[in-house]
Amino acid sequence: MSESLKRKVEKISRLLERLVAESAKGTSIVVEGQNDVDALRELDVKGEVIAVKNYGMVFPDVVSQVESRGKREVILLLDFDSYGKEWTKRLAESLERLRIKPNLLFWNSLLGLVGRDVKDVEGLASYIETLREKCGE
Repeated sequence: MSESLKRKVEKISRLLERLVAESAKGTSIVVEGQNDVDALRELDVKGEVIAVKNYGMVFPDVVSQVESRGKREVILLLDFDSYGKEWTKRLAESLERLRIKPNLLFWNSLLGLVGRDVKDVEGLASYIETLREKCGE
């Protein structure tokens, strides 16, 4: 069991390293709230992170907020619960209509790796720490 946990930790770690690198290259990341922003900062993400629940924004405001950044691609990293899944789908469709590429690679990969265990981005850091402790790292 610990071998499969180690592989899981390695996969998540590599994925997060790629996320940090993408962010460093200037790709914005869209998350739900401030706690998600803080969690990404704890995971060493230094680039722009847009929290869509800040200031009581409604869906059209979120799309406008992302569009105003002038980026050709944004990483969507909303929560893994039903609300987050619905917003991810709606946001991806809206951004595509604006010719902004919604990068879902990280969201889909993390959902596959942690989806049953973690419901939100803010829980990622503690989840990874727990897995590492279980593996004896």
